[in-house]
Amino acid sequence: MTGADDPARPAVGPQSFRDAMAQLASPVTVVTVLDAAGRRHGFTAGSVVSVSLDPPLVMVGIALTSSCHTAMAAAAEFCVSILGEDQRAVAKRCATHGADRFAGGEFAAWDGTGVPYLPDAKVVLRCRTTDVVRAGDHDLVLGTPVEIRTGDPAKPPLLWYRRDFHTPTPTTPALA
Repeated sequence: MTGADDPARPAVGPQSFRDAMAQLASPVTVVTVLDAAGRRHGFTAGSVVSVSLDPPLVMVGIALTSSCHTAMAAAAEFCVSILGEDQRAVAKRCATHGADRFAGGEFAAWDGTGVPYLPDAKVVLRCRTTDVVRAGDHDLVLGTPVEIRTGDPAKPPLLWYRRDFHTPTPTTPALA
């Protein structure tokens, strides 16, 4: 009996799944929260998606082993900063275990909440946490955007593809 035939055994191993998913380009984001003591936490995330338009919902996937997991899973709100091509350094720093993710001075505190965000990002979503769902070795944090700030729409996005950062080259004029 193969893994595909036995529901108790995964049909695909972790490495082959990781290799397959490396072929999927995803936007690079930095997700930030404050913990109960007011300490800042942030991480680079490629698992951020729009889930619903009515009501608006976004989902952030975070590994149970992430140093930010406890703060993220307990936070009443969080910010998602969608990065542009010029923000590779902060993306790398926020993806590095043990790094001082806020050392570069790029972050600001959202007025009224103090949640950190990147004001030079292409887009920033301030979200209220609505649910946390366990899914394998990750939690999926659902949030309702309560405020959106947009940056320069002409700034090219930063993407994660084949285990590296990339910036797409437009082949057609951008929409206004």
